[in-house]
Amino acid sequence: MTRTPHDLELPDLTGTRVLLTGGSDGIGLGIATRLAAAGAELLLPVRNQAKGEAASAKIREVAPAALVALHALDLSSLESVAALGATLRTDGSPIHILINNAGVMTPPERQTTADGFELQFGTNHLGHFALVGELLPLLRAGNARVTSQISVAANQGSINWDDLNWERSYDGMRAYSQSKIAFGLFALELDRRSRAGGWGITSNVSHPGVAATSLLAARPELGRESAASGRGVIGALSSRGILFGTAASAGLPALLAATGADAEGGHFYGPRGFGHLGGAPAEQRLYSRLRSTEDAARVWQVSEQLTKVAVGA
Repeated sequence: MTRTPHDLELPDLTGTRVLLTGGSDGIGLGIATRLAAAGAELLLPVRNQAKGEAASAKIREVAPAALVALHALDLSSLESVAALGATLRTDGSPIHILINNAGVMTPPERQTTADGFELQFGTNHLGHFALVGELLPLLRAGNARVTSQISVAANQGSINWDDLNWERSYDGMRAYSQSKIAFGLFALELDRRSRAGGWGITSNVSHPGVAATSLLAARPELGRESAASGRGVIGALSSRGILFGTAASAGLPALLAATGADAEGGHFYGPRGFGHLGGAPAEQRLYSRLRSTEDAARVWQVSEQLTKVAVGA
């Protein structure tokens, strides 16, 4: 198993059912491997079946007895999200941990989801919002901890309330920041509503810092034919243990948030190194853009309207 100088001891997760999005490569695959090695029953929803099977094989190289079940999921399609929700609700088994880790980043030209939303807002935020809504009975049954993975990009930019889908003036990085701000606000509002309504769910937020992962690589399907600017420098410094994290260390804040005995709902976890770009996982102060309860309630309301999924109703 890939280890890092900034490691984390996971508890025994035998009997714990964990659903992880974005677990077929990069940071997500590292998270999945650690969870499976700790004994978790892992639900791995993937868009690419072959990629999911390859990931499952890699996980079993480290944890031969791993319990890994692949499911189909395309977070850029609300129909796909609903189908997964229906399948898992029919199965009826409680979910104890949900880690919302999947995401897309900065396509150079504006793209849309199957439902017509700007791709990053629709995938990173709305897809996960709908997923939580679809799985809510199973999360409540499991007294689940929900951890939602945002980004250092949520510490910049704002929500473009007048043009959430960036139809008038697209900026890839600003749209990415918006998706992660909205997602973080939703995660914190989920914790507040669970406490108020007695849902039994705790919800917190994590971020991985910065690492040279597939998120920054060339992604022809997004219209990005070469790696994102700076990926080479990030990779070179990361490999020397300077400033940035690695794919292994970048997954630790989410693991801490999702499994740590002292991790709490409504709190924020990330690397504690310089600029929170890398280093050991630790609790952090909420980004200023995630502190408004009014914005969080507005995100929730708008998300229900756009997805037509009423979470907790």
